Amino acid sequence: MLSPLVLAYTCRYCAPLNHLLTFTLHQHHHHRHSLAISAPSTTLSCLHTPNPRFLTGNSLVFKMERFFSGSGINKNKAMVEHLQRYGVINSKKVAQVMETVDRALFVPDGNPPYVDSPMQIGYNATISAPHMHATCLELLQENLQPGMHALDVGSGTGYLTACFALMVGPQGCAVGVEHIPELVASSIKNIEKSAAAPLLKEGSLKLHAGDGRLGWPECAPYDAIHVGAAAPEIPQPLIDQLKPGGRMVIPVGNIFQDLKVVDKNLDGSISIRSETSVRYVPLTSREAQLRDY
Repeated sequence: MLSPLVLAYTCRYCAPLNHLLTFTLHQHHHHRHSLAISAPSTTLSCLHTPNPRFLTGNSLVFKMERFFSGSGINKNKAMVEHLQRYGVINSKKVAQVMETVDRALFVPDGNPPYVDSPMQIGYNATISAPHMHATCLELLQENLQPGMHALDVGSGTGYLTACFALMVGPQGCAVGVEHIPELVASSIKNIEKSAAAPLLKEGSLKLHAGDGRLGWPECAPYDAIHVGAAAPEIPQPLIDQLKPGGRMVIPVGNIFQDLKVVDKNLDGSISIRSETSVRYVPLTSREAQLRDY
């Protein structure tokens, strides 16, 4: 007998459907999941799970697509094509950089690197799902032109920082800030094996241990800022370090989180909109993150 999980959270759908669908997720007693689709509706009912880390680093909406397509992807290029097929990647620039930076180099050994799911990387941290990385790159691509400056807060494995570095090129600057020194050390090793290695060696790609909530003033102002953990509110130092004309993408909230797009207008005023509902680990202190680890 299939029993329903907890349902109903209305949010924005990002896949290329002509209308929104109402999803009902059921859990089999052997912990396998099946997906039933009802008639077209104006709302999308999203999964809420008993495990708060299950969706960490995911859009709550796009998670459902995995049930349609399966997870038998075993190559980086195929992963990118999958995201293009479902409308998550629309620009050639984002597709190219995600094909160039092999996700397998940034996922801990023993995990399937190309499955569209977040994964634990130790220290109560995760690497986000590929569709979430793609979403953020799409939102920031105009602010990741050659010669621009980009900041990656909570850089973790270094994957997205490497993508930023390749997009802004050797004349630009890509900075990753991570408050777990062990993750900084491993991210450097990851990048040294990747296509972004020359930029790390030349110095246009930098990785630092520090409190990302404070940004990294040395290379400010930034054309693009990405935050890989959910803040209860947008940190003022990050707003201050955003360049006029720049854009920040940051998950905001506690239990219920939204991916916020923060634009600093040329006059210095700030515009904020919600892109989609997400689930991330909290943006917090190193001590709080490592508690009970």
